[in-house]
Amino acid sequence: MLNRRNFIRYSVATTGVTSLSSCAAPRHTITIDDRLPVGPFNADSTAEDVTNGIDLTGKVALVTGCTSGIGFETMRVLALRGAHVIGTGRTLEKAQSACAKIKGTTTAVALELSDLHSVVACANSVKDLNEPIDMLILNAGVGSYTKFGLINGIESIFHINYLGHFVLANHLLPLVESAEQGRIVHVGSRMGYMSVPDVGIDFDNLKGEKDYDSELAYGRSKLANALFSLELSKQLKSTRTTSNVIHPGFVKTNIARSAPAFMRIAFDMFGSVIAKTPAQGAATQSYVATSALLSTVSGAYFEDCNPVKIEGENYVFDEAMARKLWLLSEEMSEGFLI
Repeated sequence: MLNRRNFIRYSVATTGVTSLSSCAAPRHTITIDDRLPVGPFNADSTAEDVTNGIDLTGKVALVTGCTSGIGFETMRVLALRGAHVIGTGRTLEKAQSACAKIKGTTTAVALELSDLHSVVACANSVKDLNEPIDMLILNAGVGSYTKFGLINGIESIFHINYLGHFVLANHLLPLVESAEQGRIVHVGSRMGYMSVPDVGIDFDNLKGEKDYDSELAYGRSKLANALFSLELSKQLKSTRTTSNVIHPGFVKTNIARSAPAFMRIAFDMFGSVIAKTPAQGAATQSYVATSALLSTVSGAYFEDCNPVKIEGENYVFDEAMARKLWLLSEEMSEGFLI
């Protein structure tokens, strides 16, 4: 059962900030998946809560999108617990500025997900550090109010939120596999099952061949994140490395900066009531990246620090679609993979 606060969060995530006054019944039912280990944390837990008592000294984490919001908070808390955190920003200067604000060991690296040359350069910079990666947290992305555009002939939200991370993760996978128990955490979203094209990944529209709907494009990119995690977990089945996808929650960050002005105003007015704080938003990815309970859990989907099942039509666990997406992604990123 959803409590009142979470029901409001769920409704807003479904209908957008413009529908703050109406709470339609959700089309999906989310329940904790008790077939997997379940910890003591929930929607109100923070990243500090879920890592309390964990010593990450000697561990290395890479967090994309560390310059603000839940990426910054994740970097801060992992460094607080002793990890060496490699933080990426769209420019080196932005990443350096974020890293300079926290205590602990950090390394700033530039990563522009809209440019696969930058993605490969980022991966090469990380490889030059010659350290295993214990936690690869694919956090960066753009929101659902991004105007239509093409990057190398590919719809831009899909390219930034998904394809850039696909290339980065493939380059860094040997470093994650070389860790004692490497973990890859993909930051997805409920929109990956709540607001997607009817067919899930509409493979015939990834280059803008049909009408553009920014919310569906965003949902599609987040479904792609989930399917990437699913297929990767299958490929890693015989290894110690895990791959899981999480929904951080409806979080009060600057990801809505490209939304229409009236929606940004509404978000500023009501965000503190309906949204998680960045500290709460960073909790699920921090938990999945560090909890001893999850050392062998792979291919799962997490919300509010718990593995969950999704009842209602969705493609999050569609293995055939995940495989098809992987093969197409290899074609899309030809020349940029190892």
